[in-house]
Amino acid sequence: MTNELRLMIVDDEPINVMLLEEIAKDMGHNPISFYIPKEALEWAKINTVDLILVDFNMPVMNGLDLLKEIRVSHPEIMSIMITANVDNALKLEALELGVNDFLTKPISTAEFELRLRNMIAIQNALKTQKEFSKQLTIEVEKATKELSKSQFEALDVLSRTAEYKDPETGSHIARVSHYSKMLAEAYGLDEKEQEIIFYAAPLHDIGKVGIEDAVLLKPGKLTDEEFDRMKLHSTIGSNILKNSANPYLAAGAVVAEFHHEKYNGRGYPSGLAGEEIPLYARIVAIADVFDALTSIRPYKRAWSFEEALELIEKEKGEHFDPHIADLFIANIDRVREIYQQFEGMDD
Repeated sequence: MTNELRLMIVDDEPINVMLLEEIAKDMGHNPISFYIPKEALEWAKINTVDLILVDFNMPVMNGLDLLKEIRVSHPEIMSIMITANVDNALKLEALELGVNDFLTKPISTAEFELRLRNMIAIQNALKTQKEFSKQLTIEVEKATKELSKSQFEALDVLSRTAEYKDPETGSHIARVSHYSKMLAEAYGLDEKEQEIIFYAAPLHDIGKVGIEDAVLLKPGKLTDEEFDRMKLHSTIGSNILKNSANPYLAAGAVVAEFHHEKYNGRGYPSGLAGEEIPLYARIVAIADVFDALTSIRPYKRAWSFEEALELIEKEKGEHFDPHIADLFIANIDRVREIYQQFEGMDD
């Protein structure tokens, strides 16, 4: 995979442009820079780049307006917003537009290097997904039969991308997958949809490949800023998986983006409430939380089934869809069987 990005830098302050150019060149990248947003826009209409670093506060056209225009012709372009403004409203607007990351002024060389490394990781993951999706599309065009065993194995490999960086285990991924399929069946979904959620559920945390280790692997409590960084994994995961013609990856994009939404509207990234939250995400939310509670982590003990069920009951209508929570509780014997089936598989 590539370790080089095609960069476009847009900032009306020459000193910032010079600093970003030097760091990027030292890392082996070949940036093109603009001081005037409209000139950058004209260039982008006939050229392509992997990543745009754009200042928010610029005369005539600010960074968000420039990105909106560029995304008309380049909807999948990755972006880092440069700003001294830490206003949450601005961050939310930028995230809604699809901004991947933020760089605060004054610019830190070390921070910028880490941001670029994360963008390379995301870029490589996107290329892997596109190549994988292209291959799946070719296979679907050749025949209408179900995906072959080897293709399902490829989905399993992709689902373990987040596990590569995250201390969560293979048993967690397996149990969340089986819990979700069980809930889909109890909810009344047909066999095809049960199969889709079975393979989509393990992709819920794939966006963690874009979160730096200092945050992802921190043993103690995250600061507010670190938690904001961690929350970006849902958007990153969606960006990795979205726009796929493959139904498993498309469902995975939905699950990745919305599995941290809450039924009461207080979740993230979009603050959806009730049945505004896609059904697959509402199902995976319960499966993910329950298994996280009942699993040992470096920073916590494993809860008992009884303790975890008490929380599910308590959070009905708050964190969780109350109907799905009731189905989970009603099927606790099947949950226990699944748990025991995969217990100790990581030993």
